[in-house]
This record gives sequence, structure tokens and C-alpha cells, in this order.
Amino acid sequence: MVQTRTTVGSEVIDSPTKTHKSRRRVSLDHGTVRVLRSHRARQAEERLAAGEAWVGEGHVLCEDDGEPIHPDRLTGAFRRLREAAGLPPIRLHDLRHTYATLGLRAGVHPKVMSERLGHATVGITLDLYSHVVPSLDREAADAVAGLLDYQSDGSASVGGAESI
Repeated sequence: MVQTRTTVGSEVIDSPTKTHKSRRRVSLDHGTVRVLRSHRARQAEERLAAGEAWVGEGHVLCEDDGEPIHPDRLTGAFRRLREAAGLPPIRLHDLRHTYATLGLRAGVHPKVMSERLGHATVGITLDLYSHVVPSLDREAADAVAGLLDYQSDGSASVGGAESI
């Protein structure tokens, strides 16, 4: 089942995803797959050890009895890990923005990042994140200039075509 888990006040709310695009498949890198498989194997051992006390339904992040972890507990664990690593204050949700920023800086096509993030349009992705990639303008100028053959008289041609 695909759903979201949030807190409203002190109450935990499980609900369907916001939009159709929120329900999507995304590729995972080999390292992440390896970590998730190892985690699943540990969970299987915990489930066997818990026996009938196990109440979980297959959540990736859960308590020792399989019960889904409370969102506030996850947020607190993230804060403690962040502090221990000496990182500046960021929210758990900020990891999504970090991922998008790093992807665009690494040259991942904005349409691909938009789909991975579940944005309704690539325009949303570009509006939110293009400012973090100031090198795009310079790269565009250099890419087009690389197609031109400049002559000593100041004229240019495109791949040996007629001068412009």
C-alpha cells in the first residue's frame, strides 16, 4: 500500500498520497538497494524473534514489533544523527531539496528530476531549483559556441557550413 504518514497535533494520520504523480516508481542505485536488502533481512530476523508479538505490515521504518514508527520519533532520530555529524540545522524534508539540487548540479536532465520528485510539470522543478545551478547559463553559451567555427575575420560558420 502506498500512503503518507504525518502528524496533526499529536495524532498520527495515515492517508493516500497527495496526487497521482506521488505514486510512482523510481530507480534506486546499487548501494541503496544493497542497504535496503540488508535492512529487510534484519527485519525478517526481528519478525521471527518477535513471533506473534509482531504487528507490522511491512513498513520499512518500524518499531521492534513492526508497528510503523511515529513520524516525530523519526524526525528526532534524524536531528540527533545530523548533530552528531556536525551538519548545520536542516529538516528531514530538506533532504528532498538537497537531492534535487545535487541531481541538477550533476547534470541530471530537469525532466528526469521532475519525474523523480513527482512534480506535476518540469516547470515546477525549474522554478524551484534552477537558481541553484548558476553554471547553466555559462554552459549553454559554451555549448552553442562549441558548434561554431570562428574565422580570423570575425565571421563564424556552423560545422563548416556557410559563414554567418
